[in-house]
Amino acid sequence: MTEIVTFVPQAHLEAAANMAAFIELCKTKLTVFGQSLDFESDVWDVSESIELSGKTSAVRLVYADQETCETAVLVMMREPFRSFAKSYMRYQGGMNPTKDLGKRMSSLRALEVALWETGTADPVRIDSHVLNRAAQLIGSWVSPSTAYRTGLQLQMIADLVADNRLVEVPTKWRNPLKRPTDTTRVGKEADERREAKMPSQAVLDALPKVFRFATEPADILVSSTTAILCSAPDRISEVLGLPVNCEVRQKRERSEEEAYGLRWWPAKGAEPMVKWIVPSMAGVVEEALRKIRALTDEARDVARWYEANPTRLYLTENTEHFRSQEWLRYEEVAEIIFADSVDASAAVDWRKRNEVPRETRGRTDYMRFADVEAAVLRMLPKGFPLVDKKTGLTYSEALFVVQRNALHATRARYRCVIERATQTDIHSRLGARSTTGILSIFDRCECFEPDGSPIHVTSHQFRHYLNTLAQTGGMSQLDIAKWSGRKDVSQNKYYDHEPTGAIVARIRSSIGDDTRMFGPLATGPRAALISRDEFARLKIPTAHTTDYGYCIHDYVMSPCQMHRDCLNCGEQVCVKGQQEKEKRIRQAHAEATHLLAMAEQAVANGEFGAEEWVEHHRVQLDRLADLIEILDDPVVLPGAIIQLMPAGIPSRLDHSAQARALLPAPEGTPIAPVLVQEPLWLE
Repeated sequence: MTEIVTFVPQAHLEAAANMAAFIELCKTKLTVFGQSLDFESDVWDVSESIELSGKTSAVRLVYADQETCETAVLVMMREPFRSFAKSYMRYQGGMNPTKDLGKRMSSLRALEVALWETGTADPVRIDSHVLNRAAQLIGSWVSPSTAYRTGLQLQMIADLVADNRLVEVPTKWRNPLKRPTDTTRVGKEADERREAKMPSQAVLDALPKVFRFATEPADILVSSTTAILCSAPDRISEVLGLPVNCEVRQKRERSEEEAYGLRWWPAKGAEPMVKWIVPSMAGVVEEALRKIRALTDEARDVARWYEANPTRLYLTENTEHFRSQEWLRYEEVAEIIFADSVDASAAVDWRKRNEVPRETRGRTDYMRFADVEAAVLRMLPKGFPLVDKKTGLTYSEALFVVQRNALHATRARYRCVIERATQTDIHSRLGARSTTGILSIFDRCECFEPDGSPIHVTSHQFRHYLNTLAQTGGMSQLDIAKWSGRKDVSQNKYYDHEPTGAIVARIRSSIGDDTRMFGPLATGPRAALISRDEFARLKIPTAHTTDYGYCIHDYVMSPCQMHRDCLNCGEQVCVKGQQEKEKRIRQAHAEATHLLAMAEQAVANGEFGAEEWVEHHRVQLDRLADLIEILDDPVVLPGAIIQLMPAGIPSRLDHSAQARALLPAPEGTPIAPVLVQEPLWLE
């Protein structure tokens, strides 16, 4: 068990002495990442401490500099900063553990570059100038969203060195990299952002073809996985963690039809659940599971053997007779090890890689059966027989378990060694490595983008796609969150990429429907000279999001005369059921209540002008109360479009007319009526 030790700086010591004490504590007393960790090594294998869902590759911390960290020839960070970086990673691994070690390491690399630009690699010389330069470098290296999160890790470094007197000039520094906002739905950038998070039309058109005609094991497995991803908004790690008996069938209430669903273990904290599949996709998912089981049944048989016989080599019925032999030739070893037909050279290579002893008799090499057995048992997956410690899923119960190299295009498939399918296996065959030699399922079926480029899609894009379909279809926010396996409903907004045209169309379709909309558009005269659709197109040409709902003002016709005062505007539209926007409305109501109380107290104290503030806050509070009353009315269904009558607040033209009436006109100026156009001399 990891022991947490807190560093306590000595106030009477200089920064260099405290830094040395901090490094010594992290080096000798901490057990984070294991007691046997070689602190002096520049590459740490922390796989035992950091387990990533859906991945089996080793997790390593490489203390290389920014310039070479992704190259074959590594150049390590300079000392003494490297020792501080190692100490920081180990200390924060206990105090603020995270699985996203990449951004933490990136912040250290940026800090080293910024520090070296000042002519030193001594971490005690870190100051606000160095931190600002590091943040600037981070902003130039990665995307805005990644830069913001990496900047937060940089802020954690700044807090630690300042709070623990590890720098000569302690500075309270804050991350200057702003969190990017993606709430804007209109414009070129919004369209590009939406397209980047959604599968292209070419992907959606190609998937049915690939699913039907795939013949290679890897293509069958990946296309079947995408079929499951298209049936429910799942994370790839959740799909790869499915048990083999994941299917659930249950009679529907008041119906003879049978509901079909899958058992899930959500990856980010939600409770285990059954995700029901829409009837139109149930047959597809059943076929996908059948295909996957056909590919993985033999691997589960191997897993069951090793779970029952942890010290014995798995042999098939045709190779069981080798168990009684003491010595084996290369041909016999190849028959035991490999499921595919291979020659003796494959067994020679296997023996060398696994350092199996041999004995030469004449011109023939032999290996002991016991040595071969021990080498194969060493090849079993780390943590066997458990696939996932959190859920207790074993290899014999896992759906996505395969024989080693079963998904490889050129390597021979092992008969007696198993492994789990990983995210890399899926992503590589969805086009991530089409340009580096691994053909995708789309390349094999000769499916390409309209411009001829290879098709590439990520597993997470299907989750964004299905969430957007749910938003467009009017599913409630709570149902979307449950369907997606989320703990927090507010996370829905990050997966909502409904285009503005769809939002406008939904508002237009609600005009005149008393069950879905309130306000002048819904209660207008039924006798009209034009149709409802034509009126809607004229009345609501566009819409954009606001803090409380959507604004349907046409900026082509005129600028907004109620800027920043959306609650009092008659062109403000609210949609019941949008949790985040309803939360802001209730927060505004609480603030208005507090401000009204303060203004009334000011009137009681006889402060000049307080009466006007009381009147203003009372009007604001009444309007918010009316809106909340509608939102809380159970008769009003979720998804209802709500539009209040415009408040009787004077416009700028009214203010102009009032000001004109108060100002004395120049002598000899004729009295003119109030015009619709505002007089320019009042600007």
